[in-house]
Amino acid sequence: MILNSIKIENFRNYDRADCAFSPDVNVITGANAQGKTNLIEAAYYLSGASSFRARSSKELIRFGQSEFRLFAEIESEGREQTIDISLSAAGRKKILLNGVKKRSAAELSGKLCCVLFSPDDMELIRGGAVTRRRLMDHAISQLRPNYAACLARFNKYYEHKVRILRDWREKPALLEVLDDFNYNLAHLGAQLIYYRAAWCRRLREAAGAVHAEVSGRGEVLELSYKTVKTLPDPEGMKPQEILECLLEHQQSHRQAELDSGTVLSGAMKDDLIAKIGGVEAKNFASQGQARTAALSIKLAEREIIRSDTGEYPLLLLDDVLSELDEVRQDFVLNRIAGGQVFITCCDGRQVSARTGGRLIFVEGGRITEE
Repeated sequence: MILNSIKIENFRNYDRADCAFSPDVNVITGANAQGKTNLIEAAYYLSGASSFRARSSKELIRFGQSEFRLFAEIESEGREQTIDISLSAAGRKKILLNGVKKRSAAELSGKLCCVLFSPDDMELIRGGAVTRRRLMDHAISQLRPNYAACLARFNKYYEHKVRILRDWREKPALLEVLDDFNYNLAHLGAQLIYYRAAWCRRLREAAGAVHAEVSGRGEVLELSYKTVKTLPDPEGMKPQEILECLLEHQQSHRQAELDSGTVLSGAMKDDLIAKIGGVEAKNFASQGQARTAALSIKLAEREIIRSDTGEYPLLLLDDVLSELDEVRQDFVLNRIAGGQVFITCCDGRQVSARTGGRLIFVEGGRITEE
């Protein structure tokens, strides 16, 4: 998968910008707060019409403007294609793939996959579960359009259930629809868990091998998928079996949910548990160990996409080289061959010399090439 070029209008601090990219390594450089990460974010947005930084896509619209637009020429599935996404301040999103309007972002699945590694991902191991769920959701959505659509529906039902549990005392009639929302959440949750368990199994195998290499085989990285307690073996269960276990868990928590006014049962609390040397990394890993594990997971994610699609995804390294020591830097840079890579950094000339990458300069939302 290759991002050949991008046209940006009113996105973040960009007014209008047009840039062509190398199919190999692109080194995006410039001073801080000039728009380097915004350019990476634009590339990321093309993969699934969502941001890795903004809570709402409307935050991406340039201040004082009414709409942003991203137009990209890509190579994917053995042919040249185009992706055209625009979003208005009113929240109207328009997605065109090869000039054909799409109903949802799920239809972008598999067209321009990307793997992002940013400073925030350094907390992938020691941060909260929401960070690891976001990793799973974005990675699987790129490969499985059904998952992306299912996740969107699950989130809507979850929001409705939150309101029911919050307001049922003032509006008792809401309880009449609670069982319907419970069943739909369990049904959708069963599909999410099925996909997540399968993906985590593949990640465990791939990340373990990468980690053994980067750590000098001195430590073992183990990954496991954690979901509701009534599922004895999510990796070996079919969706219908998962559904039955979820309904059982829901029923056992029904009164507690009504009493607390919060959702206590479902796939929204899933997690990815990492152990290093048999010890849970979240609580006991050193900073170096946590960074090595996070790096292993990201590189493993890249390998899973390549194995699944036959193409390398875009690898977006957003200011992470400065966060890694020289050994880990060398490990990353020695493994980026074969696919298109974008690296943001302040010392662009040095990184370009090490990688042979094309230098792209960003200053005040303007892009120039050497």
